[in-house]
Amino acid sequence: MATLANLSPVDPLLADLAACRDLSVALVTPLSDADATVQSMPDASPAKWHLAHTTWFLETFVLRDHVPGYTAFDASFAYLFNSYYEAEGARHSRTARGLVTRPALDRILVWRAHVDAAIAAAAPMLGADARTLIALGIHHEQQHQELLQTDILHLFAQNPTAPAVWDHPRDTPAAMPGPIRWVEGRSGIVQIGHAGPGFAFDCEGPRHDVLLHPHALADRTITNSEWLRFIADGGYDRPDHWLSDGWAWVRAESIVAPLHWRRVGDGWHAFALDGLHPLRPAAPVTHISYYEADAYARWAGMRLPTEPEWESAAAAHDPLGGNQLDAAGPVRPRAAPAGAGCRALFGDVWEWTGSAYLPYPGFRTAPGAVGEYNGKFMSGQSVLKGGSCATPRGHLRASYRNFFYPHQRWQFTGLRLAKDL
Repeated sequence: MATLANLSPVDPLLADLAACRDLSVALVTPLSDADATVQSMPDASPAKWHLAHTTWFLETFVLRDHVPGYTAFDASFAYLFNSYYEAEGARHSRTARGLVTRPALDRILVWRAHVDAAIAAAAPMLGADARTLIALGIHHEQQHQELLQTDILHLFAQNPTAPAVWDHPRDTPAAMPGPIRWVEGRSGIVQIGHAGPGFAFDCEGPRHDVLLHPHALADRTITNSEWLRFIADGGYDRPDHWLSDGWAWVRAESIVAPLHWRRVGDGWHAFALDGLHPLRPAAPVTHISYYEADAYARWAGMRLPTEPEWESAAAAHDPLGGNQLDAAGPVRPRAAPAGAGCRALFGDVWEWTGSAYLPYPGFRTAPGAVGEYNGKFMSGQSVLKGGSCATPRGHLRASYRNFFYPHQRWQFTGLRLAKDL
């Protein structure tokens, strides 16, 4: 019988699909069925739902649409595990995903294996359009692998006993990085956006000209130690550094520190996938909102980089480098490595930019349900760049555009400062 594994040696695309699908299953291995079912907040989804939705994506857009005679594994799953594709019809409410106790986790895993086997069996007859959708399905699942980890983290953080998802030996504290050094960026007309071979999401193009004014970027991201100084100086108590909406959010939600920080005795601890631990002073600050990132930048007398400034700086850097996800296990941001120029542009923490998530000149959504993937979310959100410690290695590009609403912070989000010259 054909499987993704035994077809992988002769088909690089199927090799990538097999590796991606295996990693998703490995990420849920420590979880019980209860762990995988619960939803901790409306922005998060159960681990079981992530496994199911990514499988529904492949079953729907590859098998149903490109394999004649394919019959869905379970017709009810289309209603349960569609996310936001209006063209695919009615779906279960996002806020009630954690109430779906059936199908159980083991049933979802059986479905995943069924879909993988069906793709493997159909592989010789799949044309270019179907293979393009498989590539999209891989990158779609990689996005959900990161969401899966941060959603599990948020869920376990609600448990007062602070259980670790993965046990991991405590690391040796890293040396504090030196003071920020400034790296002058390119100015004048430059091009950004994806062009040429290789996968990219539709929102990353078309490639186009932008005008950059003289500016500089910090050589590294802001650390936990530096954020502690912001807190000590009344950063969360004074409105003068905050956007109006941000200050309203701070007051309404009683925000006093980044998400997952906890006061323990006289010091701060942070909850992570390896449990509760004393704050690592040299590590990049993470789990901060756009509002917090912007307030810190104003407090520091600086600003956030624009998306074109960041992308221009990152164009010469290897997107495969840095601290990214390579295998299942606890992930956490690490202190910036030594070196010259901008460091750790890829990995560790997603970096907030000062740019709104809007279409590039000439952007057009694709026809059909797949066209709903990115374009309809271009409203009220800000762009983040660079990936994180939870981003699967191989998923990133300088042109990659992540986007979240300004109050959201359950992802591995941090900041790098910029200034005008």
